[in-house]
Amino acid sequence: MALMHVDFFSDVLGMSVNMDVILPQQTHGQIGMEGRTVQGKYKTMYLLHGMSDDHTIWQRRTSIERYVSDLGIAVVMPTTHLGFYTDTTYGMRYWTFISKELPSICLEFFPNMSDQKEDTLAAGLSMGGYGAWKLALGASDTFGAAASLSGALDIISDYQRSQRENPRLTPLLTGIFGSLEDLKGSDNEIITLADKLAAQKKELPRLYAWCGTEDFLYEGNLLVWEHVKKLGYSLTCEQSGGDHQWQYWDAKIQDVLKWWLNG
Repeated sequence: MALMHVDFFSDVLGMSVNMDVILPQQTHGQIGMEGRTVQGKYKTMYLLHGMSDDHTIWQRRTSIERYVSDLGIAVVMPTTHLGFYTDTTYGMRYWTFISKELPSICLEFFPNMSDQKEDTLAAGLSMGGYGAWKLALGASDTFGAAASLSGALDIISDYQRSQRENPRLTPLLTGIFGSLEDLKGSDNEIITLADKLAAQKKELPRLYAWCGTEDFLYEGNLLVWEHVKKLGYSLTCEQSGGDHQWQYWDAKIQDVLKWWLNG
């Protein structure tokens, strides 16, 4: 594998940003790991971080490079700050960046990446799980599948809980989403996006989700899972003991790769 640290300018955000990119490399002499390429364009996973993290976190907390070394796929890990993958009310267009500008830039920088939606996965944890499903549901012409690990999928409940339990986050969430009334029924709500896409009678993305039964986001995940299943989405949802921490995400991202590539 090749690991590239990329600093580039985003016209959408109006500032310099970062991403780390793993690319396939055929190797034979590495000790303990073998790299592999594939013929044709690379399948690509956009791997998203959570609230407290940045583009480096998947490499620091998991063995993601080792997990993909013999799969012949590319992995894009961007920084998106604390913007919830949303065009915020304070003017930072993180949704436009992640859904439109970033894929375009990646195809320009790395022309061996596939531009086909069936070859493109969005995956992430917590805030990134929300972002991943949002990409598949709100940009389904680009992202053909999405995987959420302990995702903030029920953003309404998460907003309400934060107001009750951690009021210091209220100004942040208001700056991102507007008021609770603004959020309800908007394209920043996963359920609303799922409803809209299903009503269009278009090909629906494949969805995967895992959440631990002791996770504070667990009940919200159950609610959203049931909703999208009733709409006819192909959803693989799993639950097991666990809370909101990396030992579970490190294990489950390996299951995500198997689900995506073998599905």
